[in-house]
Amino acid sequence: MAKEKKQKQESQGGGSRPDVVATVQAVAPRLIQKYREQVVPAMMKQFGYANIMQVPRLVKITLNRGVGDATGDQKLLQTAVDELQLISGQRPAVTKAKNSISNFKLREGVAIGARVTLRGGRMYEFFDRFVAVAAPRIRDFRGFPDRSFDGRGNYSMGVKEQIIFPEIDVDKVLRIDGMDISFVTTANTDEEAYALLKEMGFPFRKREGAEA
Repeated sequence: MAKEKKQKQESQGGGSRPDVVATVQAVAPRLIQKYREQVVPAMMKQFGYANIMQVPRLVKITLNRGVGDATGDQKLLQTAVDELQLISGQRPAVTKAKNSISNFKLREGVAIGARVTLRGGRMYEFFDRFVAVAAPRIRDFRGFPDRSFDGRGNYSMGVKEQIIFPEIDVDKVLRIDGMDISFVTTANTDEEAYALLKEMGFPFRKREGAEA
């Protein structure tokens, strides 16, 4: 009976790993507390907000993996989906080509990648794990550039190797591949978004002329 109850709970969790869910519950409150106690006061002082509701916040993180070779080998797509699920703790959605491109032998509607959008607890858990564990594993890492904002307060960047995430077993990797990661905020300007992410611990590269 207990076994059946456990299986039912796991099935209702959308295929998420129990250990990842536990980590979400343990880590998220710490980051939320940091935002309220450290980030909000720092942002209000820096930008002179009159109300705490004006302070920008992180609303979602999107991970996207394109697998162009999947048109010839669907196993590559399945591997990308499985790896993205391990990294995010959430089942990704398969993305399909919107147009046909004959030069690339690409037909409209063919699956060519995977995408996952994180919100709430999983978003904070991923942010914390990416900053503290994954990013430092990048070879010759010296911080991420601050030039990849979109003009509307959102930041996007690329990761060249999925093996920086400890959830990935290097011995089982078919090929080294990367992904695009986007951090979406409520900030009105890129400067506010930069300050928000930096206060939350995002490892931006040191700006020229900045104090040590």
